[in-house]
Amino acid sequence: MSTRTWENLQIPAAGTYALDAAHTSIGFVVKHMMVSKVRGSFGDFAGTVTIAENPLESSAELTIRTESINTGVADRDGHLRGDDFLAVDKFPELTFRSTRVVGHSGDEFTLAGDLTIRDVTKPVELTVEYGGAGTNPWGQEVWGFSITTEIDREEFGLTWNQALETGGVLVGKKIKIEIEGEANPAA
Repeated sequence: MSTRTWENLQIPAAGTYALDAAHTSIGFVVKHMMVSKVRGSFGDFAGTVTIAENPLESSAELTIRTESINTGVADRDGHLRGDDFLAVDKFPELTFRSTRVVGHSGDEFTLAGDLTIRDVTKPVELTVEYGGAGTNPWGQEVWGFSITTEIDREEFGLTWNQALETGGVLVGKKIKIEIEGEANPAA
């Protein structure tokens, strides 16, 4: 792999890299009934990372097809695709566009950007852990990463909820986003 040393890290060479959908997962976690967590994922997405000569000037873009949401329960997935939540017919995509790298410490970077859900755009900060770079057995250059952040779904117009008889609500306001992935040089 074409790498370079930057602040004691072996990072990819400057260039544009595409997310490898076969080795990337985009997941989320939300509280259910205030007592447990429900996990889900999106299966249809595309994104690129452009690594600049100065890595702190790098950028990223991600587009997720909302209809690809999957929590493993068909009825719940149908509800999430409907107007109470993602309204996939009106809003077929979620997008993230980075605006700047806020800072870094070791292999952890903070990436600021704009997240758009249901045509509502809000600034978010992602914690990006760089996982390293290498070449797979078929000669493909790859580098890996882990990303986390937390959003308040109500800020994006996802306000549906149901009060519980025991107090509290059915669906938590906070959604933790977890992305694990690899990227390859863009064609």
